[in-house]
Amino acid sequence: MTHQFLIAGFGGQGLLFAGKFMVNKGMLEGKEVTWLPSYGPEMRGGTANCSVIISDEPVGSPIVDHPDVLMVMNRPSLDKYESAVQPGGMIFVDSTLIDRRVERTDVTTFYVPATAMASESGITTLANMILTGKILKELGQFDEAGVENALRKVVSAKHPEMYEINLKALTMGRDYE
Repeated sequence: MTHQFLIAGFGGQGLLFAGKFMVNKGMLEGKEVTWLPSYGPEMRGGTANCSVIISDEPVGSPIVDHPDVLMVMNRPSLDKYESAVQPGGMIFVDSTLIDRRVERTDVTTFYVPATAMASESGITTLANMILTGKILKELGQFDEAGVENALRKVVSAKHPEMYEINLKALTMGRDYE
């Protein structure tokens, strides 16, 4: 089984961190993985995205042209990448920041008010992880031990307090209906 993810939005939204988390989770599960970041020179506030591939088999290229999972955190990213998603794929939309619906009918779409949820919970910078938790749930890959182990790999030793906050955000996403 192979999943190709494209995570897109503005720089500073934690897109690359979400991708690193997914890759570390895959590696800890013995999968083949790639992570390819892409961002404009302005970084914060500019466009950013990362491609992630998690597979049971060796990955030939880190390029994701047609993701089966798209996570978008701003409208320009939805406008740009909606058409690239494979038929039968999934699109996860931060409905707090994106004011339109997905137009395609051959994909499954999840609207999660991730930015509002993060703000209301006092974890304003973690909408990315709320969406990531929802993705893992919908893929049937949200297992407590795997999530916790991957978080331990990506949360900086300088900021151990971020472990619990990220875990809270992932759990909020998992539990969102």
